[in-house]
Amino acid sequence: MARGRKPGSLRPAPPVPDRRPGGRIRKLIEEATVDAYDEAEQEASFLTAMEENLPFPFGALVVGEEVEVTGVDPGPGNRGIEAVCERKGRAYHISIISLEWPGRPPSGTEWIEAYRRWLIGDW
Repeated sequence: MARGRKPGSLRPAPPVPDRRPGGRIRKLIEEATVDAYDEAEQEASFLTAMEENLPFPFGALVVGEEVEVTGVDPGPGNRGIEAVCERKGRAYHISIISLEWPGRPPSGTEWIEAYRRWLIGDW
C-alpha cells in the first residue's frame, strides 16, 4: 500500500489516450453510428454532426479551384453527403469528401474525414 494513504483511497488511473493511428476518427465514427439502425441513419448522423460542427461558411478547394462552402445536404439517391459550394456567384453541390484545404483545415473537418473513412470501411 502506498505510504500515507488510507485503504480504499486509491484513485483509478486516468484513461490512457488512444494513440493508435486514426483513434480520434474511430471514436467519431462510433459516435455517429452507435444509435443508428442502418446505413441511411448512420449517414444522417454524419450529416447532423457536420451541420453542428463545421464553421460555415469556410474556404476549400475543389479540383484546385477556390470555393466557399456554405452548407451540407444529403445527396439525391445514394450519392452521399454533398457540400454546397459557391464560386463566382453560382452554387454547386459536390461530394463532401472531394474537398481539399488550401492551408490549415477549418475546425470540425475531422467529421468529414470520419465520414470518408466510414464510407470506404477503413476504420
